[in-house]
Amino acid sequence: MLKPMSQTMIGRNSPLDRLNRRRGLTRPGSRVSTTGKAARAEVRLTAEEERLVKQILEEPIDYIDSEEFYREGAEKRIYDEAPPIQKPDVSWYRPLMDSFISGRERETRSRNTGTVLLTGAEERVLFLQYNYARHRVREIQKRLGDRLPDAATARDLLSWYRIARGYREQIAETNLALVLAMAKRTRMSEVDFADMVSEGNMALLRSVDKFDCGRGFKFSTYACRAILKAFSRQGMKLSKYRQRFPTDFDPAMEKSNHLETLRATHERECADEVKHIVATNEADLSDVEKTVIHYRFGIDTDTREASPLTLEQVGQIIGVTKERVRQIQNKALEKIRLAFEQIYPADGESTGEGVSEN
Repeated sequence: MLKPMSQTMIGRNSPLDRLNRRRGLTRPGSRVSTTGKAARAEVRLTAEEERLVKQILEEPIDYIDSEEFYREGAEKRIYDEAPPIQKPDVSWYRPLMDSFISGRERETRSRNTGTVLLTGAEERVLFLQYNYARHRVREIQKRLGDRLPDAATARDLLSWYRIARGYREQIAETNLALVLAMAKRTRMSEVDFADMVSEGNMALLRSVDKFDCGRGFKFSTYACRAILKAFSRQGMKLSKYRQRFPTDFDPAMEKSNHLETLRATHERECADEVKHIVATNEADLSDVEKTVIHYRFGIDTDTREASPLTLEQVGQIIGVTKERVRQIQNKALEKIRLAFEQIYPADGESTGEGVSEN
């Protein structure tokens, strides 16, 4: 069992301090009573936490170094004294992706994505906080070497790792719109849109890990180029794969049109029922109403056949004005709708939709 490592004093309101307080732990480096130390030693890691600690220690954590990390009071200055950064609202992302994948792009153009636009100073704060947490994880890895950590050190390692992961997610979610913007700009017919966005999201996460905020550039400048390169690699990879494994068109692999078929069948059955109602005069239509319905919609009343006519043309045939034809038509359609509702109560609301009055 190793002795607890000496660490830089953690700020009272730092992320690690808040996480430890939620778990009922004292801040690393703070003075505790003997009873407190014993109680803390009794708190063992769960099986999931042990697996996570083992996973963290297997591979060295990479981070972007900064002189700020080695100055006195670095943690307090980076976390406690930094201005709060607004977190993004990503509730828009899944509905927007579903709309893009289903092809309803015009519906999404005016939709608010809720993207948070950060200034260069705010980005610098976030990246310093993110890389400092990874820096602390790496320092613990170096001190441990090949040895196993005690419970206190393992919890310290997990706390800093979770802090780093939280900032990584915040930065990535803040810049999710970059991936969609680049994907729309470079749409390739041979690459599925969802696959492009997935590849772009992975490039965005890699950009978060590799971006150096100390150079003075905006993160979007670096990330957009990385995302476009990822799209290019995805396209070339797919082209090589298709050249190596050519396939013929298989209609069975096409998307199912089952819903469209059901909808068309339902509409056709409803139309046949309406024709039957008119033909048998179950709606109790007058002769004038039957004539108007016949000429307006081409529905057979007896043995006559006709193509749909306009209101004005029907008015000329029966000798009334266009407006009078409209009134007769609406009254007849109302009778037909009521008759249809008596037969199919659940479908009555949809009867008469899409009827043209031109």
